[in-house]
Amino acid sequence: MNELQTILSDTANRLLAGRITRKVLEAAEAGEWQAGLWQALEENGLPRVLVPESDGGAGGGWAEASIVLKAAGRHAAPVPLGETILAGWLLAKAGIGMPDGPVTLVGAGAMIEKGKISGKAPGVPYARHASHAVILHAKPDAQSTKIALVALKDAAIEEDVNLARQPRDTVVFSGEEAAESGEIPGLVDVKLWGALLRACEMSGALSSLLEQTVQYAGERKQFGKPIGKFQAIQQQLAVLSTHVAAANVAAAHACAAADKYSEKGSARFEIAVAKIRADEAANLATGIAHQVHGAIGFTYEHSLHFATRRLWSWRAEFGSGRDWAKELGHAAIERGGAALWPFVTAR
Repeated sequence: MNELQTILSDTANRLLAGRITRKVLEAAEAGEWQAGLWQALEENGLPRVLVPESDGGAGGGWAEASIVLKAAGRHAAPVPLGETILAGWLLAKAGIGMPDGPVTLVGAGAMIEKGKISGKAPGVPYARHASHAVILHAKPDAQSTKIALVALKDAAIEEDVNLARQPRDTVVFSGEEAAESGEIPGLVDVKLWGALLRACEMSGALSSLLEQTVQYAGERKQFGKPIGKFQAIQQQLAVLSTHVAAANVAAAHACAAADKYSEKGSARFEIAVAKIRADEAANLATGIAHQVHGAIGFTYEHSLHFATRRLWSWRAEFGSGRDWAKELGHAAIERGGAALWPFVTAR
């Protein structure tokens, strides 16, 4: 890691580990906004990791952002840190300044017409707590994408949660004026970059899952010795660690591709692979973790569910693994069999 990456890793993990306790997570699930945690994140500049230095950010790329996103997933951060990081990056691409406070993303359902926002957007992360939302709308010619920053104070918000009890609200816009608006060259897809965001967070949550499971297998004793000494459990832990490692590598490769193709080309293939791999790992890893933990792993009193419920929820957000696999399959068919291998090996 370079100097910036080392600083980000130390800062993010130390801050989140020190502030996110079981009490904080339970309070967040009960609907309490974690203002102190968010203030600490802002004071350390973590939500602006992808914002250029000239605009008050860290000036990092996706390799740097992934460090913060993985830490957020690892510690089950109950705030929209990832969404705000992505929003800041999108706003910077359009030359729009990033506001203070948490910023969320509207994936579908909202339209931008003459600087006004209309429509009903479901599943908006942390809308009830966010100061602003970023909305993207591709222009008909597909040569550019409209982007609008809109304050949420006047929008109607219908509160809802996902399986992990994270806010996933419906926002109803009725002609609110955009605080700022602009255009981003090319077709910018919230689903694509949201998939990268979730793949990174899922890799962090999977790492937490592995740590908890290995620790429990070393502590829980049966027939006079830790269950981790039994070959059957060791084999399951080996499978679990393999899938966690694969998800982490896929996410890291997708972030590297996002930086590599930031000016020319597309990282869509790598991001799709990362989301598919994260989803597959989540399917298998959560099952193994709960099997190793036994009955205690299904109780609310144990901390395992803070990771597993997030993984189950994030699988479906910004396209499921099946959705992305279908897209890659169609692309492979269109490209033709002879072109598939050269395409993959050239990435």
